[in-house]
Amino acid sequence: MFTFFTTPKPFAGHIDVIQRNALRSWQRVHPDAEIILFGDDAGAAEVCRELSIRHVPQVRKNRYATKYLAGIYGQAQELARHDILCHVNCDILLLDDFGAALPSVARQFEAFLMAGRRWDVDIREPLDFNRSDWPAQVRDLALRTNRQRPAQWIDYFAFRKGLFRERIPEFVIGRPGWDNWLLWFARSSGAALVDASAVVCAVHQNHDYGYHPEGEKGVWEGEEAQENYKLLEGHRKFATLENATHILQADGLHRNYRHWLVQARRRAADSLSPKWFRFLNLSRPIRQRLGLRKKGSSSS
Repeated sequence: MFTFFTTPKPFAGHIDVIQRNALRSWQRVHPDAEIILFGDDAGAAEVCRELSIRHVPQVRKNRYATKYLAGIYGQAQELARHDILCHVNCDILLLDDFGAALPSVARQFEAFLMAGRRWDVDIREPLDFNRSDWPAQVRDLALRTNRQRPAQWIDYFAFRKGLFRERIPEFVIGRPGWDNWLLWFARSSGAALVDASAVVCAVHQNHDYGYHPEGEKGVWEGEEAQENYKLLEGHRKFATLENATHILQADGLHRNYRHWLVQARRRAADSLSPKWFRFLNLSRPIRQRLGLRKKGSSSS
């Protein structure tokens, strides 16, 4: 079947609730699903013992004690007992539809990356997994809340062992950019990139950014974020689910011919942006003589 792997934040307060919810939901996707949790975060060892989850406390970290993505992926591919792996962010609930979607994709492709958009919901309490209808309740909450994130927000990545082996740059996890790189690499390596958003209801449990000293701004704009962004080389190593080669729908897999248009449009924008700014710079004296200055600018 498949192996889930993840790395958590410290198990405390609301984050403790939503991470336990997530892990317990994955255990119910398939009776033979394996889960590996990486990191020595507070409470991780205790939760792994309680839920009978495999715990790997030692992971490589940077100077801020933030975990490197490559170290986690490298260990996961060495340790997993299943051939198909799925990296999931530790605040994501997966339902029974995931267990149906992934095998159908794996049967079609030797090399693939399956990912999908998430639905954002507010969940404050532990879910009652003893209720047989808990997946239906979670799915109904997601659809009623009706907040599905766009194509660049990706929180699960399913693939066969070996796809990313020793190829991931020095991204740190929990900061932006690495997810878009994973999609780009799958495309550039010739693997099928499958968007499963239409059939997999992946539910993100909303939380704050109190785990970072500078809050949300620090996560998205801080020094570590900037280092991650540099590894994308602008848009050269960047992709979203709009770049998917295939779309998984209720009636099966379909080729996504639109991805060529998305690719061409992004290349054109990347090519034109420097030229446009160069033109604006060179034409500034002429525009000033003609009075084509920005509104509110002072006279020289």
